[in-house]
Amino acid sequence: MTQPSTEMTQKRPGRTRIDRAPVAKVFGPVAKVLNPLLARVSGSRWIPLWAVLRHRGRRSGRWYATPVAVAWTDDSLFVPLPFGTTADWPRNVLAAGGAIVKWKGSEHRMVAPEIVSDSSAFPPLERRALSVLGIRGIMRLRFAPDTSIESSQTIHMQAAP
Repeated sequence: MTQPSTEMTQKRPGRTRIDRAPVAKVFGPVAKVLNPLLARVSGSRWIPLWAVLRHRGRRSGRWYATPVAVAWTDDSLFVPLPFGTTADWPRNVLAAGGAIVKWKGSEHRMVAPEIVSDSSAFPPLERRALSVLGIRGIMRLRFAPDTSIESSQTIHMQAAP
């Protein structure tokens, strides 16, 4: 019997699980060092390919900030999932039904998170990079119509697993 691929697998009906990409083995150990550095430049209007995703922990209730790469359309942001859907931040965002994203110098309330495999929102070169790096899962977050944002929460940096 063959093992499931690192593509999408299902443990329970209706729940799609995407395993870690092979590149996560390289980036995982350095994420604790890189994330605080990336968080300083992510989300600025000068670097639109990076954003800071703020999300609440599902068990602790604490707020976390995770730097992420993004692609965008008029109504959504798309975030690659190199650590798969079992990493803490995607699970937190899915459980909460959204997050706050600092992107292009502004904070945006994001809703209706979903895991997709369609990378068409990314430019061709980035789509190729996702494929070469083995990143199969992408989280789609839609811009909320109401943009009111709470900004008084204490934020904790979250390193990748």
